[in-house]
Amino acid sequence: MLGRGVGEEIRSIRPEEPWGDVLPLLSNADARIANLECCVSARGLPWTRTPKVFHFRAPPVAVDVLRAARITAVSLANNHVLDYGEDALLDTLELLDAVGIAHAGAGLNLAQARKPAIIRAGATRVGLLAFTDNEPAFAATEGRPGTNFLEVSLEPPALRVVEAAIMEARAAGAEIVILSNHWGPNMVQRPSRLFREFARAVIDLGADVYYGHSAHLFQGVELYRGRWILYDTGDFLNDYAVDPLLRNDWSFLFRISARELQSRLELFPVSLSFSRVDRAVAEDRERILQKMTRLSLELETPLERVGDHLEASAMPGAPAYDWEAPP
Repeated sequence: MLGRGVGEEIRSIRPEEPWGDVLPLLSNADARIANLECCVSARGLPWTRTPKVFHFRAPPVAVDVLRAARITAVSLANNHVLDYGEDALLDTLELLDAVGIAHAGAGLNLAQARKPAIIRAGATRVGLLAFTDNEPAFAATEGRPGTNFLEVSLEPPALRVVEAAIMEARAAGAEIVILSNHWGPNMVQRPSRLFREFARAVIDLGADVYYGHSAHLFQGVELYRGRWILYDTGDFLNDYAVDPLLRNDWSFLFRISARELQSRLELFPVSLSFSRVDRAVAEDRERILQKMTRLSLELETPLERVGDHLEASAMPGAPAYDWEAPP
């Protein structure tokens, strides 16, 4: 979230400073994907069509902060991308396009909002799909800008939308499909039964990674049929007030590596301060690692401590799905 206090801060500092000592980890990846929890614009007025407490708008210089971390693609399907109306959303899309940052999950109409972003991670083509169940009033329609809104549901109509999106990404050449979802309520430490079943259904439909966010707290990770489910990746860069018990200033950099049939998930603990993220150290690091280990074990996914971070590996073997190109 690069608006509000972060937006003021980045006007007067070097664009790489907010990323702290996490920057080398980001730079070493083949691709970097994030949820952009704001619009980026100098235009617009705060959203008033429906009740809304927080409005997040980053200044155009925020794209330099994203470029400093070499962000490859962002999800725009969330409850803040329209905080300053359609003009600010249009500016966000244009600014990202101008610097070559791919995006998914919002657009000038529903077709654009549903369109996958196809990016390169080394020699691999990755498709990013982005959905949200937050802020129904932001939903795009055939003739109105907005987000790719979808209620979390196991009913066939919802699953058909997901399946069609995954098939579209495959048809566009994606070898790995990541489904990003900004879902659920804030400050929740564990996914509900419905959320677990929905995430697993998404994997069954052909996604390779489920990438959840919205709770402002990291939740446990699950290895399901050789694929990774990140139920909630917590916060990463913002100016939010810190809950002293739930500790929304603790999180991770989630790194997934895919080599032939084996994939590996690495979790690097981070600590958030005002407008900055750094690798966690000392007692904070130990408590963050312990909490993630415990939450993931509840999801029957053991994690191994490797130095200052956590790891888990998967050997998917046969695909988790049978997929054929649509006629």
